[in-house]
Amino acid sequence: MKSIREIYKIGKGPSSSHTMGPERASRLFKERYPEADAFQVVLYGSLSKTGVGHGTDRVIRQVLSPLPTEIIFSQEELPNSHPNTMDLIALKDGVELGQLRVESIGGGDIRIPGNTDIEGEEVYIEHSFAEIKDFCKWRYIGKLSEYVELNEGPEIWGFLMNIWVTMKCAIADGLAAEGVLPGGLNVQRKAKYIFDQKLTVDEPGLREFQLIAAYAYAVAEQNADNGTIVTAPTCGACGVLPAVLKYAQDTKGFTDEQIIRGLATAGLIGNLTKRNASISGAEAGCQAEIGTACSMAAAALAELYQQNLDQVEYAAEVAMEHHLGLTCDPICGLVQIPCIERNAVAAVRAMNACNLSYLLTGSRNISYDMVCRAMHETGINLSHRFRETSEGGLARLYNRKKA
Repeated sequence: MKSIREIYKIGKGPSSSHTMGPERASRLFKERYPEADAFQVVLYGSLSKTGVGHGTDRVIRQVLSPLPTEIIFSQEELPNSHPNTMDLIALKDGVELGQLRVESIGGGDIRIPGNTDIEGEEVYIEHSFAEIKDFCKWRYIGKLSEYVELNEGPEIWGFLMNIWVTMKCAIADGLAAEGVLPGGLNVQRKAKYIFDQKLTVDEPGLREFQLIAAYAYAVAEQNADNGTIVTAPTCGACGVLPAVLKYAQDTKGFTDEQIIRGLATAGLIGNLTKRNASISGAEAGCQAEIGTACSMAAAALAELYQQNLDQVEYAAEVAMEHHLGLTCDPICGLVQIPCIERNAVAAVRAMNACNLSYLLTGSRNISYDMVCRAMHETGINLSHRFRETSEGGLARLYNRKKA
């Protein structure tokens, strides 16, 4: 299993698979063919159907500029390929120099079929939660964060501190911003409005929700506005984990050093899901993005609240189990509706999952590995209309002209 550094990437929104992945692929291809005087890029599947809304064409042209670049939104179906597939073609005086097929597999990562050179090295020998738990019990390791340090080395804490600082900056910037998000849906930023509201009801639960929702909205809105965020595990689900960690720090007084311990545990859960299932909305629906983010957040909280390994697993499992079947149907291909709101709902659900893991210790019937497999099976059997193509659900029913 790869380093958790592969889960947390600092970059610009709005989509890790549709902007960050294609951007990385375009840079790689441009370096391979410095003699080219023009490029052609063919987008397939979800990259074709929602690429404009996600800014795929924009970022590709930015990277390949100043050379002329033709982008083709193909309707061709590619059997046995990832839904986010692209062909890059280099030209010189109208003659093809070479081409490369790249799959954007989620979280900003890319895969070149038949080529493993660009993939990160294996850091973890264990590839399932069951294997990790057995190893930890054998070595008397009580916390997943300790297991992460054992495999990644102490330098991982500097990396995670930078990740946490970036997450907090995204929250602060999002809470300070107002106005309309780009894309034509006329979606107003709501984070500041939620945060500033004066509650007329003295209800602790409402205040908790207000803060968590405001933080989640803040980050998700920064993402939708092409701001700097951290994939956790993707851009579309980037608000869940920062929201719950910021709320926990604000209300429980956790230090930054304690918070990054939670980030380590969350990263491990994201890694397991990415390896054994998917974190790509185009491959497995929004359950793969928001569901994974919720599991990561629930596990991070369980770590912070000193729960044991079984309880951490329970928290992550509950969080994923109740996102099974969640579709990915972004209106107009934009990471706004229902994406932003889902970050807030999932953040609160992560808190609930962690609470359940504490109250129901020892009663778990479903393992995280099992729910992970169930998510993947559910995702690949979803109709393509509900896997980030904007051809079903809310995306199909919404009429921009009548809204």
